[in-house]
Amino acid sequence: MSIKNSWKPAVLTLHNYYQQPGGEDSVREAEAALLRQMGHVVIEFTKDNKEINKMSPWSVASEAIWSRETQQALRKLLAKNRPNIAHFHNTFLRISPAAYYACKEAGVPVIQTLHNYRLLCPAATFFRDGKICEDCLNKIPPWPGVYHGCWRGSKMQTAVVAMMLATHHWLDTWNKQVDLYIALTEFSRKKFIEGGVPGGKVVVKPNFVMADALPDLGKTSDVREKDYALFVGRLSSEKGVHTLLKAWQRVKEIPLKIVGDGPLMSKAQSIVIQGGLDRIELLGRRTRQDIFRLMRRARFLVFPSEWYEGFPMTIVEAFACGAAVLAARLGAMTEIVTDGQTGLFFEPGNAENLAEIILWAWTHPKEMIDMGHNARREYHEKYTPERNYDMLIEIYQKAIAQRGR
Repeated sequence: MSIKNSWKPAVLTLHNYYQQPGGEDSVREAEAALLRQMGHVVIEFTKDNKEINKMSPWSVASEAIWSRETQQALRKLLAKNRPNIAHFHNTFLRISPAAYYACKEAGVPVIQTLHNYRLLCPAATFFRDGKICEDCLNKIPPWPGVYHGCWRGSKMQTAVVAMMLATHHWLDTWNKQVDLYIALTEFSRKKFIEGGVPGGKVVVKPNFVMADALPDLGKTSDVREKDYALFVGRLSSEKGVHTLLKAWQRVKEIPLKIVGDGPLMSKAQSIVIQGGLDRIELLGRRTRQDIFRLMRRARFLVFPSEWYEGFPMTIVEAFACGAAVLAARLGAMTEIVTDGQTGLFFEPGNAENLAEIILWAWTHPKEMIDMGHNARREYHEKYTPERNYDMLIEIYQKAIAQRGR
């Protein structure tokens, strides 16, 4: 580690867990573990959205906009522990932006990681009816999202998100209470600036993969070992599952393993059976170690996502396992994958184009293994814990200087 990283600030991490566990939860936990490993005191403040099932709709709505309970609890925690930095991951629903104000009162610099597009889009995805949608970008309140019921398919529930966004826009919370934002890609950074977040407050730091969880790649892989293609992800429309299955109807002879679960699982099972796609295995959920082993043996990973993505960890995990990635040419994917070097691009939502790319990749195994080696090098250069830790400390230093000014 560099000399600058001899500084060990005490870090308060704040995160609202989702009802369905996801990538943000894992990233937050990995970052906290890395900080502890490097000798930092890490204080955690968390809430869980599973608890809203016990609350009245009015309580949920008011807490999402401004949680007095959070503010009071946080004031006590800040007074007792006196952290140097408050690093937020998710405040929605139960922590609420009121937490920023408690940190500001205590003089603690605030950093917010932008895992999704919630500040600009009630659904947090810029995705509606099977395609990219930016109707709410720079609209306060974001009424198009309410009209379409973009969050949970409910106009009433989306109105709660819209009121939270509008209230804190009018209070200038996003500008006055947050010292620095961490965007996960340059694409994301530009999108948030376009949406009104001050450009001088947005820095870029990707996520990382913990090396101790990775398989030993050993010597150069034999082509014969890599005998299937792989998809890992939530089985939902924004992840491009329909496009994936349509493409495989054109390349039926190529083995595909699908890891994951979600609302399209039963539909996927039906398509596989009725379409005679007997080379497709639907494996359901698997442990992280199982996934890494599957990535290790895959000829390539297919990533057909049809929304911008925040930071697709699956791609970087594939890189770390030495697997090239066939990715939709869209959003974050265009920044992480290098066409012809660490993977190949295809047109988002275009099953015919995806099938062409899959067929080329399958019939050029040597080239795909070479791309896999390039992907592994890319992981070592950009996505290791060591590299990420250096970047994080620089951001903490900058946030403290920003708060001082």
